[in-house]
Amino acid sequence: MSEKNKTLFSDFPSVSTEQWMERVTADLKGADFDRKLVWKNLTGINFQPCYNIENSITQLKNTGQNSQALVNYRSVTACCGKSGNALALKAIKEGINGIIFQMITNVPVEELLNGIDLNEITVSFKLFNNAIPFTKELVAFAKGKNLKGYIDTNLISDYVTTGVFNESLVDVTAELVKLTSDFPNFKAVSISGTEYLDSGANQVQEIAYTLSSLVFLTEKLKEKGILVQDIFNNLNFNLAIGLEYFVEIGKFRAFNNLLAEVAAKYQLADFSNTITAKTSIWSKSITDAETNLLRCTTEAMAAILGNVDGVLIDAYDKEFKSASDFSSRIAGNITTILKEESYFGKVSNPVDGSYYIEEVSSKIAEKALELFKAIEADGGFYINFENEIIQQQIAEIRLKKLKLISQRRTPMVGINKYPNLMEKVPVNVLSSGITDDPKVLIPRRASLEIEAMRRVTEELVASTNVRPIVQLASYGNLTMRKARAAFAYDFIGVSGFDVHQEESFANAEVAATESAKSNSNVVVICSSDEDYNATAVDFVKTFRAIDTDKVLLLAGAPKNMDELTAAGLDGVVNMRTDVLVVLSNIQKKVQKTFKSLEV
Repeated sequence: MSEKNKTLFSDFPSVSTEQWMERVTADLKGADFDRKLVWKNLTGINFQPCYNIENSITQLKNTGQNSQALVNYRSVTACCGKSGNALALKAIKEGINGIIFQMITNVPVEELLNGIDLNEITVSFKLFNNAIPFTKELVAFAKGKNLKGYIDTNLISDYVTTGVFNESLVDVTAELVKLTSDFPNFKAVSISGTEYLDSGANQVQEIAYTLSSLVFLTEKLKEKGILVQDIFNNLNFNLAIGLEYFVEIGKFRAFNNLLAEVAAKYQLADFSNTITAKTSIWSKSITDAETNLLRCTTEAMAAILGNVDGVLIDAYDKEFKSASDFSSRIAGNITTILKEESYFGKVSNPVDGSYYIEEVSSKIAEKALELFKAIEADGGFYINFENEIIQQQIAEIRLKKLKLISQRRTPMVGINKYPNLMEKVPVNVLSSGITDDPKVLIPRRASLEIEAMRRVTEELVASTNVRPIVQLASYGNLTMRKARAAFAYDFIGVSGFDVHQEESFANAEVAATESAKSNSNVVVICSSDEDYNATAVDFVKTFRAIDTDKVLLLAGAPKNMDELTAAGLDGVVNMRTDVLVVLSNIQKKVQKTFKSLEV
């Protein structure tokens, strides 16, 4: 540190962990430190609120390179050579430097890649059939050029999503390794881990299962006469990017480190692989779909800071319609802006030295290695998947995640919090629910159950031409009634009902009388605990004397719930209530009163 900086910081003495803990303990005033300040993640890792040099850990050895050469991918459907080529050239013109061709039909390579500079543009291919003839044509076309990218035959993807392992694809993959041997920057062995995260797995599971599938495939390819060195030099991993920003950064860094350890077990110290990160399906929404842009941005940031080689960002509207020119362009621009204008591509390993990131990365690596070893000790990837052990482990985490979403403890904008009440969502794009198959993995949105609940509302509106109205009837303490009305507005808005702004009344009796006579279908009582203790029971009795059909709720957590229920209260909304349970019950009662309105 320079003398100038020493002088500058002399007035700011360093604070030890012990000193910090003493101050925090005093500020907590007896509250539990772990409960208030320690983040307990579903990976089984507890994250402390503060890290410094005293509790820093050894930096991971292999965390990847920098993102200066990051590939900004766009997926292009190649239904024929001319249309696929036109879409690719358009993407390149818009700043994309990597194309992933979805090869749904047999397309001539020369026609598909016409006008694309293979020395500058990375080209990758998802091949669903005829992989060997296509690759022969590709390497002949690319002779003398620096062909970069990968081929994905969906070998692992198809297995985990269908339960059927295609042994013939192992032979195909072995042949692809031989065919592409003259192109060291083109990878012929693709292994996907996206299906795990998109089916509800946590980051530790995604790493462990992906590496376990690598060992399984490596052994298969060795039987076909492929050298381990050639296998690892041909590896491309496709990994999903989830919502937990810092944990995702740590995931990619941990993956690189553990991959090196797996390679070391095969006596490999030097090899060349790539990692392509894709924005997850799990985190996306159909309601308030524009918020997907924000999710994609933070996901891309996490992947870039985690030092991946390429990023594929799905269009924000991809989940419910074919991506438009606008949404595709915006998706590509996200990575370009992060790389060029936010300088992510100008700095080498920008998160190195962060105590927090190093802790996250190392803890994830530790947990993932533990799970990986358990899988291998139990017979390996194939045995564990055939015995449905992997599926069961993912299902356990998925259910925990869905419960947190339903309880709104995991907030998702536009899904379970801050719904766009002005939005009209077509019934046909909403989920009608999902039936999980314990034998396979089903990539899905986390919002499907809430979407299914919203669909019930939209179907009701379609059959009656009336959208249920929610009235927030408030009285008493100004601060509390407004706070609870705001909470109820946000909570019930998830249902798709027409939630009106808070309506204040002089007292409980007036509020009960007027709200019972209103044209609303649902009424929510909004006031303070003190007011509830004094008047809530009378409110309910007065209300029910006038109207017995409306849904009557209370915003808060009254102590005399049994008495209120006996008087005619249908339920409560508060921080501890389950949004799916409460709103589904509201819908059922509203549906009964709407039967006479059906057209």
